[in-house]
Amino acid sequence: METLMKLFKNNIRQYGMIIALVLIMIFFQIITGGLLLEPINITNLILQNSYILILAIGMVLVIITGHIDLSVGSVAAFVGAVAAVMMVDMQLHPVIAVIASLIVGGLIGAWQGFWVAYVRIPAFIVTLAGMLLFRGLTMIVLDGQSISPFPGGFQKLSSGFVPDFGNTGTNLVAILVGIAFTVIYVINELRDRKSQKKYNFDVLPGGLFLLKLFLMAAVINAFTFMLASYAGLPNILILLLVLIIIYSFVMNKTVMGRHIYALGGNEKAAALSGVKTKKVTFWVFVNMGVMAAISGLMFAARLNAATPRAGTNFELDAIAASFIGGASATGGIGTVFGAIIGGLVMGVLNNGMSLVGLGIDWQQGIKGLVLLAAVAFDIYNKKKSSAS
Repeated sequence: METLMKLFKNNIRQYGMIIALVLIMIFFQIITGGLLLEPINITNLILQNSYILILAIGMVLVIITGHIDLSVGSVAAFVGAVAAVMMVDMQLHPVIAVIASLIVGGLIGAWQGFWVAYVRIPAFIVTLAGMLLFRGLTMIVLDGQSISPFPGGFQKLSSGFVPDFGNTGTNLVAILVGIAFTVIYVINELRDRKSQKKYNFDVLPGGLFLLKLFLMAAVINAFTFMLASYAGLPNILILLLVLIIIYSFVMNKTVMGRHIYALGGNEKAAALSGVKTKKVTFWVFVNMGVMAAISGLMFAARLNAATPRAGTNFELDAIAASFIGGASATGGIGTVFGAIIGGLVMGVLNNGMSLVGLGIDWQQGIKGLVLLAAVAFDIYNKKKSSAS
């Protein structure tokens, strides 16, 4: 029990948000009469929130370094507009247009990263200017009007599903993917437990460890079964899972990830330790530009149009997801998984409140209170830790 309490205390933000997400889902499942966890609604949750979750993955890296990016919504809109011009007006092949759009996103990130990292202008000012600049450029590129429709192949990136190979009424591919993820998860957990024991780290008691494996396996397979009961695995979910795996690996297992955490923890100490702080900051913003481009492409594909108002408030949702998921406003703390949990908390709140008929005014107010509570919780924990 002592080990369990210590583990929970050391990860209180992350575990607290997981518990909060579960409680929110149970609450809305009850008051909506079971609508929240209907297979079709689960699929809609993924499709509606995927572009915010993609942004949150990039945003949490920016926040860990101690910066902020207010321009991502405008960048997403601008990249969507550029992609529309290339695919609809210029009739370029979608693959060429997508690659070019990602390069545009990377160049925008490099532009902003240069001012932040090398000229030392605060990221708040640089990205606020970027928010205004790229919103204006979006209006110019689109001439104030929407451009549509996109080619069918491009639309499927965001609204399509992984093809099935059976006609059983239940998507077999989704079921098999759930089983495969369960096996991979169990093997990875066993390997990590063995490694922790080797270096005398605290681990969960055997019984609790098995219970954790069982619960996670149940959640994974219940989730994929619900998707299989409707239309199967959305293409955007596959992209999102790939990004989560890649970025979690980078942040937890690579030198670059350690440098990002070191930079956010104490920039001067990181520089004295050999971390090239300017270079790390620059590449974090380049990465954010690419992630904003991916988000913009996915949103445009789902909407089947590039519009001047696309991406409005995306930056606020991505920042909120990062903070709610455990990132610290002072930098140095946060995880990719936590940002995803934070994004899901916001997504489930939006969806649940819509299902019960709450107006947008109440929704905005409740989301604001949730964000304030999450940051206040972070500050409370820091004060408690420093006092003990």
